[in-house]
Amino acid sequence: MMLRRLMVRFPTSVLCSAEKMHTPILGERPLPLNLPSQTFFRTFLDLHQFGNKEAFAKERDRLSDEINRGYFADISEIRKNGGKIAMANNTIIPSSTAVKFPDLEVSFTDGRCVKLPIDAGQTVTDTSQMRAPHVSLLCLSFRASSLGMVESWILPFRDAFSDAGTVQICEVSFIDSWLFSLGPARRLILKMMRKSNDPHRQVVYSFGDHYSFRKKLQILNLLTGYVFLLDGLGRIRWQGFGYATEEELSWLLSCSSLLLDEK
Repeated sequence: MMLRRLMVRFPTSVLCSAEKMHTPILGERPLPLNLPSQTFFRTFLDLHQFGNKEAFAKERDRLSDEINRGYFADISEIRKNGGKIAMANNTIIPSSTAVKFPDLEVSFTDGRCVKLPIDAGQTVTDTSQMRAPHVSLLCLSFRASSLGMVESWILPFRDAFSDAGTVQICEVSFIDSWLFSLGPARRLILKMMRKSNDPHRQVVYSFGDHYSFRKKLQILNLLTGYVFLLDGLGRIRWQGFGYATEEELSWLLSCSSLLLDEK
């Protein structure tokens, strides 16, 4: 009885037309309503055949990375080494082999934006608090768990070079949620975030997807902190991870002094 009522309310012509789907890529073709997995697989093949193959390949690699390396892998690694995924450089990286730090757009709490790294050859507009330093310590935090890690590098570095006017500390916190990256939510978050009153220390935020940026720096574990020492041209001359040790701090301060002497 119920089946008859449904057939009256949904004539055969309507049911048949519901079995077809129009999309800009696939065109009109039968859509088995009871086999969604087959539909997804066919769409997957069609996108591979007709879509942007380069973009598809990048997305495929990204999915593979995320499947093979997830949150629990990061947790396991942190438990084993406390965030120390590798030892810091014990010597400065020569300028001839140093690579440029990837471009990264960041925002101040007042909404102003700037692209890092700030180097001597870059024209800075509307960023009076971001002078082009001769030496900069760039600290990256992808999760709250790493804030204490980068702090262990920042405080000794600031105390050692607080009188050097060409030294800058920049802390970057990453917010990768697409919802929080939207205009209204983004402005609200920036208003609530912490500010820095230290002229040598800048706190900025980067919104959106950072997969390509992380891949360039070979960043896998998002629960640990990353610290990079840059020269005046924005090149990476030293790097550290996790919590600082006394020995690693001595390496950082020594390499920073060498960079200051290059002026």
